[in-house]
Amino acid sequence: MRISEKATRGEDISSLFSNKFTVVRPVRRVNVDLTQGMLSELDARAARLNVSRQAVIKTLLRQALDQNNLTRSGKKQQSH
Repeated sequence: MRISEKATRGEDISSLFSNKFTVVRPVRRVNVDLTQGMLSELDARAARLNVSRQAVIKTLLRQALDQNNLTRSGKKQQSH
């Protein structure tokens, strides 16, 4: 029986939910031009990790942004 059917009949369905969720921020699609060499490297890494090219790009970009933020915050602290 479907959850919606149980709820419609007034049954308690609270035990079917964990109340744990992940906030998904809005995503914007962008286009990026890459060299064939970069694409080959990305595809090789994706194949090795058994994930999509997009997952590799997002992971590498996140790591680069995090590293940049750490570097910038470290320089700000040193200047005080």
